Amino acid sequence: MRHSLPIAALSALLLALPLARAADDTGKGTGNEQPSKFKTAIAKGMGQIRLDGDMLALLKAHEGLKPKAIEKIDVPAARANPTIADAVNALLRQNNRSTDPAQLVPGVTSVDGTAQGAAGVLPARFFTPDGPGPFPVVVYFHGGGWVIADKQVYDASARALAKQAQAVVVSVDYRRAPEAKFPAAWDDALAAYRWTIANAARFKGDASRVALAGESAGGNLALATAIAARDAGLQKPAHVLAIYPVTQSSLNTESYLENAVAQPLNRAMVEWFIDKLLDNKDQLKDWRLNLIDARLAGLPPVTLISARVDPLRSDSAKMEDALKKADVLVERRDYEGVTHEFFGTAAVVEKARNAQAFAGERLRKAFGG
Repeated sequence: MRHSLPIAALSALLLALPLARAADDTGKGTGNEQPSKFKTAIAKGMGQIRLDGDMLALLKAHEGLKPKAIEKIDVPAARANPTIADAVNALLRQNNRSTDPAQLVPGVTSVDGTAQGAAGVLPARFFTPDGPGPFPVVVYFHGGGWVIADKQVYDASARALAKQAQAVVVSVDYRRAPEAKFPAAWDDALAAYRWTIANAARFKGDASRVALAGESAGGNLALATAIAARDAGLQKPAHVLAIYPVTQSSLNTESYLENAVAQPLNRAMVEWFIDKLLDNKDQLKDWRLNLIDARLAGLPPVTLISARVDPLRSDSAKMEDALKKADVLVERRDYEGVTHEFFGTAAVVEKARNAQAFAGERLRKAFGG
């Protein structure tokens, strides 16, 4: 039986400390960009107790790709780092399975194009289910701390939503920091939502049924765009799906403390993202980074998906509470045994398949299906 913290954390720490101390000693003074061996050993010890076997196998595959510690490198190097999506493909190849997205998610085709952002056109990928349409539409925003990643890294998530929701998914590459700092991504997200409503018929979409979705930083954008659309008098989204979203700016929540050295996302990485995103720390007070304190009344129904071993888990819990207080319909599902970034790993992780099915069910219901 998998225990909750603090028992699990204390047990894992006791198991990991001898190895961690030895590993840390061997790494002293090297000046390399690899993750701390001490922290890695602790994370592994905790993972042995807290994670499902398939999630552990995926993290091992990711470790085998030798990712550098993001908090120790510059932005170009961070963007070139091996991703969890790369680890999924590595694991598939190890098991002699296809990595072709069309085989992993049959019945969905994709094409690259553009959408309109706040300061010009943005790269976008359009995922369309088989059939004549018109289909409902989901505007999807990828994760990556508003600094790294793109539509390719999060292809599996968007493709799965198109399949599960039987909707066209428009995955938008909003501008990233530090080239375009806060609030450029938020401005692009709202502009892309506006553009999608106006142009849905061009890609088999039904403009009367448009939802918002996103993962991690993108989950924040999805929620913030729903608020901004309400305030701008735009069409109300049919639904908002936010997968382990950032909803507040404190790094001292229960889950941040519990998962400070977790893999593949940890507290030091989030601090690095924030440093690249903002011009000054006063911006941390902005409602777009503190959605739990924003005016939430009048939003469409919201679905929140969170992972148990994730620094952002408390963000989802706090968002659920805030939405309920604002009389917004909300349902949150928290998945045990998995980490941040699990949602797009359905090819190798069972809980991801469960979460994708749940997300699709919620979207189909919102679309009237």
